[in-house]
Amino acid sequence: MRRTAIVAAAVVAVLVLGGAAVAYAYFFSGLRSPPKALALASPGPAATPAAAATPGAVAGNWAVATGSVVGYRVREQFVGQSSPHEAVARTSDVTGSVTVTQDSSGLTAANLTFTAQVGTLKSVDTVAGYNVANRDRIVSGALQASRFTSASFQATSAALPAGLASGQQVTVSVPGQLTVHGVTRDATATVTVQVSGDKAQVAGNIKIDMTDFGVQPPQIGFTNVESATTIEFELVLARS
Repeated sequence: MRRTAIVAAAVVAVLVLGGAAVAYAYFFSGLRSPPKALALASPGPAATPAAAATPGAVAGNWAVATGSVVGYRVREQFVGQSSPHEAVARTSDVTGSVTVTQDSSGLTAANLTFTAQVGTLKSVDTVAGYNVANRDRIVSGALQASRFTSASFQATSAALPAGLASGQQVTVSVPGQLTVHGVTRDATATVTVQVSGDKAQVAGNIKIDMTDFGVQPPQIGFTNVESATTIEFELVLARS
């Protein structure tokens, strides 16, 4: 009788564990959907004659407007899975400004300052069977968002390609300083810009290692989070 009970218990355990494995495989095999990276349409739409920019038109003060988004992208590996998943979170709580000047040498972006509120970051990827909002609470704790409420990027100046003045989509590297978790490090933003009339579309990214900013990869059940992080942004700038 005792042997029968042991065998029955073993069968139940196998069924339970097997069922859990099947459920886990169902939830995390191929049912993951990270959104595409923030970027301008490529190639960008050609500026109409009425909206085409000129050096004098591009020069001036520009400020972040409605429709701007900043976020992060980091890879997390689910236990038992052969490929990583991209965790993506974003916020529209963004402010900032830049001044564009023009002289005989061309256009220059000066006094670039952009800030995002990290406490409002919300996950926008999907994982079947998993509430990604749980990740947001863990990330907020890792960033100590109640203490270090914002992250910012500042740059003194960056030369702008001449094509920007004719409404072309241009790409430029902008060296500056990134502040995350109260720690400031040198960082370079890769930025694509297009101006049309009184609006400018700006998109790009900054690649960092979160540990350089005193942030340890968050610990989430069934996952291993990498420290390599991409900060991405898509900004709408309006003449101010």
